[in-house]
Amino acid sequence: MQKKEKKPPAVSQIGGNEENGKTRREKASVRPEKNKIPDYESLFCDDCGGARKQRGGFVRKNFRRDRWRFLYSTFVYLLKQSPVWVIPLVTGDVIDTVTARSAGYIVRLIIDAAIFFVIVAQNVLTHMWYAHITDRMIRNTTAGIKCSVIRKLQRLSITYHREMEGGKIQSKFLRDIDVVDVYYRNVVQIVVPSIIGVVVSVVIALLRSPIVTLFFVVVVPLNMLTAILYRKKMRKTNSVYRKENEKMSAKLTEMLQMLPLTKAHGLETAETSEMEHRIDTVKRAGNRLDRVNAAFGSLTWVISTLLSGLCLFFCVFLAIRDIISVGEVVLFQSLFASINGSVITLINAYPALMQGKESVQSLSELMRADDVENPGGSKELPAIEGKIDFNNVSYRYPGTDKDVIRNFNLHVSPGECIAFVGSSGSGKSTVINLIIGLLDPTSGDIRIDDVSMNEMSRQAYRHFISVVPQNSILFSGSIRDNITYGLPAYSEEQLLKAVEDADIPEFLPILAGGLDAQVGEHGDKLSGGQKQRVCIARALIRNPKILIMDEATSALDNVAEYHVQKAIERMVKQSTAFIVAHRLSTIRNADRIVVMDNGEAVEIGTYDELMALGGKFCELEKLSRVREESAA
Repeated sequence: MQKKEKKPPAVSQIGGNEENGKTRREKASVRPEKNKIPDYESLFCDDCGGARKQRGGFVRKNFRRDRWRFLYSTFVYLLKQSPVWVIPLVTGDVIDTVTARSAGYIVRLIIDAAIFFVIVAQNVLTHMWYAHITDRMIRNTTAGIKCSVIRKLQRLSITYHREMEGGKIQSKFLRDIDVVDVYYRNVVQIVVPSIIGVVVSVVIALLRSPIVTLFFVVVVPLNMLTAILYRKKMRKTNSVYRKENEKMSAKLTEMLQMLPLTKAHGLETAETSEMEHRIDTVKRAGNRLDRVNAAFGSLTWVISTLLSGLCLFFCVFLAIRDIISVGEVVLFQSLFASINGSVITLINAYPALMQGKESVQSLSELMRADDVENPGGSKELPAIEGKIDFNNVSYRYPGTDKDVIRNFNLHVSPGECIAFVGSSGSGKSTVINLIIGLLDPTSGDIRIDDVSMNEMSRQAYRHFISVVPQNSILFSGSIRDNITYGLPAYSEEQLLKAVEDADIPEFLPILAGGLDAQVGEHGDKLSGGQKQRVCIARALIRNPKILIMDEATSALDNVAEYHVQKAIERMVKQSTAFIVAHRLSTIRNADRIVVMDNGEAVEIGTYDELMALGGKFCELEKLSRVREESAA
């Protein structure tokens, strides 16, 4: 492989031969391994993606994964937080020393002062140290979750993506992951430290006065009653709010996709009204959540303040009875304030924790989805000739009881051009998806060069395929970027040849920037025919051994179709080609035409043979002519 040039980006041969196939596979298998983020899918389910079975919730599994960092951060936290526990001890000792003024009390006060300033000063470094450890742990987890969601989305089958609304998936990725980030951050930096703070304060109190400690143990849990009373209500309101957000996100995505049609029919007001209704629903759900959180917070503050006052008067009573000293009144009041503060912090974090658990559940729905695409076997063919055999293939969509493809048999030789025709719903696109490997036969077998598709790696197999879909799929970028999408290396000569064969020079001079002209989002700056030719160039530059054209000209006008058809004719000469045809006049030169009806191949032959037969194809051809004449 030659080294990449600055422009063009790289030089290498890209094709279906053995050397080039290895080059692409090596690139695909090696490049993603750099700085690979670990898989976090198992955090959301007990046995995901073949991972070792792990029981427990999201937080427990995360702590197991990061247990050494967690223990390390706990040690640093104890150093950082030590002023909270040491200062009350020093303060109590200072008060008792000043009150008693026994021999050497000045030295004792100096020692207390030194301890006070040292323990406070060290907090600067230890706090930064603690934040560094926990922030990295949390950021790593969030990045791992995001990458795991992306990997899962890539593994899920095409049927899952068709059934799941895109807006809901976006909501899960954008909103729910951020909420889970806040959730885990609260657990690591609030919940765990608060629990540690309570434990340390109780231990100090126990060492100084078991009676006061008993009071703490009895009184402090009363604060938790609020959380217990509001738990169910908060879970419900959080769930409703999250689901309404998902619905709004799905509706927004739909609205943006439908915008040209909406404007064409003057439906802007209706669409705006529908979105306003969705937004209002989210607002009302949010208001209910806010009211619950507000009531929860205010009630918590009242209870904690009353308990703090109760502790003060209880300690004063003990001091009057000479059970504890005056300094210890201050000490125990400070310890109670610390314990109470930790409990309040836990309680105030409770709404966010409930929201986080709801988002964990939302992501779990995605991570536990079992409609995963079959990756195939481990066999990677170094090259393919393009021979394809369908042997008694049937396919039934999950959850249905009817085969959309039944007992389909077809034997295709390398270099043949096969066209599929038939009415809508006859099974043409399903056969194409079976060839690509997006669907697996319910029964029967598909063999590529006499090797079952179940035995070969789907990803490696697809390196030899190019697909030109009915709807041109372009992304925001230049024409060059869209043509070379996903290629690790290519030469300028290869690019220019693909551009020439796709008949792109016909419109290139009118674009500022030539191949570097920006196509806009979804290619909106190009016409339908121009976008389709860019897609054809993308297929050509890969020099595929199997070419699939899925109604590539059905949405084009006659002029655009003429240019695209010229490009298609060049393509089919170098590959085994499968064409799904809408306009039957475009497949006159196909080697064989397969007529589909109700999932079966009812007729197979050349154009002339099928016309002479006078059957289903002849009927479709006549209807196609009528449509073309009407359109003209």
